[in-house]
Amino acid sequence: MKLKQTLITAYVGIAILFGLYGSIWGQYDYKGFFYNMGRGLIWPAIMFPSLGKVIALILILAMLVGLTLFGKRSE
Repeated sequence: MKLKQTLITAYVGIAILFGLYGSIWGQYDYKGFFYNMGRGLIWPAIMFPSLGKVIALILILAMLVGLTLFGKRSE
């Protein structure tokens, strides 16, 4: 297996385990399984809250750049 496949497999595996843990014993165990799986997919941002802020900043900047470069222009 290539490194990229290994890293993706490891990330998805951790996300599934994180989601299962959250749905059974976690803080949000009263919420549905898919809610916890969604949280599991972004597990680095949940485990390290400052990383979540960095990810949010990157997404906001990407949207602003995308709107600036590819936004509909009125002529």
